[in-house]
Amino acid sequence: MHDALTTTALIALPMLAVAAVVGTAIAVLQAATQVQEQTLTLLPKIVAVGLTVALFGSAAMHLLAALFDRALAAIAPLAAGP
Repeated sequence: MHDALTTTALIALPMLAVAAVVGTAIAVLQAATQVQEQTLTLLPKIVAVGLTVALFGSAAMHLLAALFDRALAAIAPLAAGP
């Protein structure tokens, strides 16, 4: 369970960080220009998170594959019993 939570955090952290930074930058820009357009906040975040997924997607898949391998390896000792 600990491995699953750690892997989830490692996969989600880059996307969440990019979305937070871009969202903050857009919020500052909107406050400075007093333009309150909803699409202005959504589109840059979608593009930034999409680029982050494209860049880090391969590493995330390797992490998930390693977690799956560890989970499969843990089944045999559990099935064998005491």
